[in-house]
Formats: sequence, C-alpha cells, structure tokens
Amino acid sequence: MKLYQLHAKQSLPIRPEAAWAFLADPKNLKIITPEHMGFEILSGDDRPMFSGQIIQYTVSPFKGYTTKWVTEITHVQEGKYFVDEQRFGPYTLWHHKHFIKAVEGGVEMEDIIDYKIPFGIFGRLAHPILIKRQLQQIFSYREKKLIELFGTLENGSRELHFRSF
Repeated sequence: MKLYQLHAKQSLPIRPEAAWAFLADPKNLKIITPEHMGFEILSGDDRPMFSGQIIQYTVSPFKGYTTKWVTEITHVQEGKYFVDEQRFGPYTLWHHKHFIKAVEGGVEMEDIIDYKIPFGIFGRLAHPILIKRQLQQIFSYREKKLIELFGTLENGSRELHFRSF
C-alpha cells in the first residue's frame, strides 16, 4: 500500500495568537472547507482543541457519496501545533499535522498530511484522478478563504505539493 503526503504552507499577516485561536476552534473548519463538500460537524466542536478530543462529521467528497468521518486530536502544543488522526473514515490512514510559526509580519501555517488510500491498485489509480485533485481543490479553497479572512502577507510563503513513498 502506497503512502502519500500533502505538504502545504501559507503565510498570513496576523499574530500567532489570532492564527491559533482560529485553528483551535473546530467550528472554523466548516468555514475553510468548500461548500460542495457538504461538511457538517456532528459532535466534538463544543470546546477549543485539546488532546483526546473526538470530532465527528459528515462529508461528501464526491457528488452522491456522503461518509462519516471521525478524527481524534492526538497532540496539542498550544500556539504551536496540533495533530489530528482519522479514527474512522474514507482513508486507510490520515495523519494531519498543523504547525503555526511566527514570521516577520505574521505567521506561517504549515500542514503535513500523511495518508493511505484503500482499495489497493484501484485506490492508487484513483489517486491522481480523484483524491489528489480533490485535496488540491480543498487546499486551494482554504488558501483563498484564509486570504479573504485575514489578508495576504507580502513576500509570504505559499506552497502545495504532493509526494508518494
């Protein structure tokens, strides 16, 4: 089974505390997820992020297909990073690290997602056509939405790339 990795970076002209306050509130995930994904939080968004927190939601990654997704926040270092891991959902593995780092004039937000797709060779064939494309759309939307909410940092970093192992 192949392991894939998405790596994204984005700089914003806000203070690290403001970036953390936004990211640590699970309700804000809906704001930065494209509407066509049908993202709805079912439970776990009643308090700021903490280790051991379980968040349940539904998502429609493709028209006509809705799935339940359960993630656990496994690590939190307030103001610096947190990790969410899929406990139940569409991936065989989903390990998502979120980092916040102060940079001149704002923050750099970095996401590193390691994931595996089910269905063996069929999953590998679907990756470039469906899954990778969908993740690119989600992160492009997220980047645009965060710029809309917070502005853009002149000479800031923007990055989105994939690797496979």
